[in-house]
Amino acid sequence: MKFDITKVANVILYMLNENVLHLNDRKLSILLFLMDFNHLENCEDTIFGEEYIKDKRNPEPRVLSELFDIIANQEDLDEEDERLFLIQEILDYIDIEVITKDKFIELQFIKMDEEFDETLFDKEELKTINKIITKYKDETARKIANACFQIDKVRQTQIGETII
Repeated sequence: MKFDITKVANVILYMLNENVLHLNDRKLSILLFLMDFNHLENCEDTIFGEEYIKDKRNPEPRVLSELFDIIANQEDLDEEDERLFLIQEILDYIDIEVITKDKFIELQFIKMDEEFDETLFDKEELKTINKIITKYKDETARKIANACFQIDKVRQTQIGETII
């Protein structure tokens, strides 16, 4: 599995085009998990090549969560750090606004000039993406996180362990 930040950035563009409500870093992370899990179940492969760890509240994408933490905390990275390349790649497609709340920091995504590039995805991947977005478009991150815990594999995985 190879993490594909370009596909992640494009799926964010797609969600922005589709007016997905309450779209922030947490909801995105959960939706990506559901897309990858669903696609793995039906097509024996993931879409984004991400690894998901069970957290108390929801599955966390290992690489993407680390990138979001770096962005949220405005950490400086060495120019040789691979994570800097990944952050720059996602910022080529969308802008990310850091919003500080009372007890947490939220990242919101802002569409720039780039358009969604469906050629990055095969027909089955597009079908999976559309299915998950259609189902959860208007839901809150909390409600979608609860849906994750309806999945046997998520419930059976210990906190801190890899789900997929």
